[in-house]
Amino acid sequence: MTVRAWAELLRVSALFTVPGDALAGAAATGRRPDRGTALAVGASLCLYEAGMALNDWADRDEDAVDRPHRPIPSGRIAPGAALAAAGALTAAGLGLAARAGRPALAVATGLAATVWAYDLRLKHTPAGPAAMAAARGLDLLLGATATGAAKTTTRRGSDTPPGPGVASGPGPGPGPSPGAGAASASAGGPGPGAAEAVRGRVRGALPAAGLLGAHTYAVTAVSRHEAQGGSTTAPLAALAAVTALGAATLRERCGRGPEGPAPAAERGRAAEALRSHPTRATPASTTPRLLLTALTGTYFRTAAGPLVHAALNPSPPLTQRAVGGGIRAMIPLQAALATRAGAAGSGLAVMALAPLARTLARKVSPT
Repeated sequence: MTVRAWAELLRVSALFTVPGDALAGAAATGRRPDRGTALAVGASLCLYEAGMALNDWADRDEDAVDRPHRPIPSGRIAPGAALAAAGALTAAGLGLAARAGRPALAVATGLAATVWAYDLRLKHTPAGPAAMAAARGLDLLLGATATGAAKTTTRRGSDTPPGPGVASGPGPGPGPSPGAGAASASAGGPGPGAAEAVRGRVRGALPAAGLLGAHTYAVTAVSRHEAQGGSTTAPLAALAAVTALGAATLRERCGRGPEGPAPAAERGRAAEALRSHPTRATPASTTPRLLLTALTGTYFRTAAGPLVHAALNPSPPLTQRAVGGGIRAMIPLQAALATRAGAAGSGLAVMALAPLARTLARKVSPT
């Protein structure tokens, strides 16, 4: 076993497509990235690589025929080692998510279950693309639930007076056991207020998760033909999806607060104020829009070109190239989603990963 073999098994060049999920999720909640976001990124990286190792373990017999150069069929990595790595990485990912709070752990558990179900059962069924789409969407929601989790818990405790018999520390709110409630808050257990805040963050992130999931669905549908090729329908359908997703990303979201969509009354008052006092566009207000347009254009160019070639000539090499382009296109899509949510800085940070992914992809294939 060599470093090169493990790099191929884990497809390390695709790792750069992962951090943007959590950053886009954080941006969708209206919060700045924090310690919880960093934990979500770490958990996502571990679970993503667990899925890569498990994928090759599950496909070892098929790869022996179609891709004998892969690390397991070529004998460079033992099947047991790949399976053990998948288990260890899954445990590490869940451990990191647990440190971000119970809501993040719940999402990470669902993500891990989806990854294992896809690799072991669903990959070669009609439900395969949907499972992969769900995994990407959950990864973005992991960032949304982890970001601000510590602040939510602290705020809940500090807003409630100490219960009787408690010498110091936050009280639990209503209930017969003040000490137990304070312990629950300090352990990250959500009370009514914290649970509502988590639901608000999830609602705010669902549109972005849906767009990223739809892109993943399209790329996964194409990947089902990368070994034998021969399908023009999948690349054409993916091309149509990429076009629609680009248009949807360019539509600005309005009326979103830090914990989700603003009430209809607030949106109505904002619209009335805008009609009464129209504002003039300034460089500061147009810059994010221009950045969003540029990022969306990069997303379309990265994904669409290889898909067109695969549709015109559905050979295995061109189909694999279309899949690789679709994977790399996740980076500008994540950056666009973050910018669309008002986090241009996060969008630029995500986009800075694209050159690294492109460089490493020349040495280690992401597919």
